[in-house]
Amino acid sequence: MTNSLNHSISSLNLPLERDIFLRTLIRELSGTLHDVVGLEEASGFISVVGERMGRQINQYYKSALEVSNLSPKQVADVLVDLKKRIQGDFYVIEQDDEKIVFGNRVCPFGDKVLNRPAMCMMTSNVFGTIAANNLGYAKVKLQDTIAEGASGCRVIVYLKFTPEAEDAEGREYFRGLESV
Repeated sequence: MTNSLNHSISSLNLPLERDIFLRTLIRELSGTLHDVVGLEEASGFISVVGERMGRQINQYYKSALEVSNLSPKQVADVLVDLKKRIQGDFYVIEQDDEKIVFGNRVCPFGDKVLNRPAMCMMTSNVFGTIAANNLGYAKVKLQDTIAEGASGCRVIVYLKFTPEAEDAEGREYFRGLESV
């Protein structure tokens, strides 16, 4: 028996399309990990994925730019470009030889990141992996995040092991062996 309103299933206005589906999937995976193993372990699992993605994205940019390593300026530009391509709104607040400070007005995960700070490990690991694999070292401090209720993000990527970097809470990254 058909619906008397004669609606086609495919014409229903539902919040389902690939982008929303994938962001929701990541949110639910992150939440499930958090509920089962705790925030620290969930962040660890997401970190592994972020590192692998960071290596792959790093290779994309180096190949496209035809360089063996990105300069510190290129690292900053690549990280901003990457986030713009995935609908984030990152920008450089300040940059010097020791660190890059990023701001962000829009999370690529949209509202799916709210109350899911483990998802921020994607940013930490992608940023840290790209910076360290090109410059030798990085430490990423997620100072403010939309996931934890801030109106925007503030992410500091330390490029050198300085007293300021040593004192900062964050994750350290070191140049790894690139897989061929």
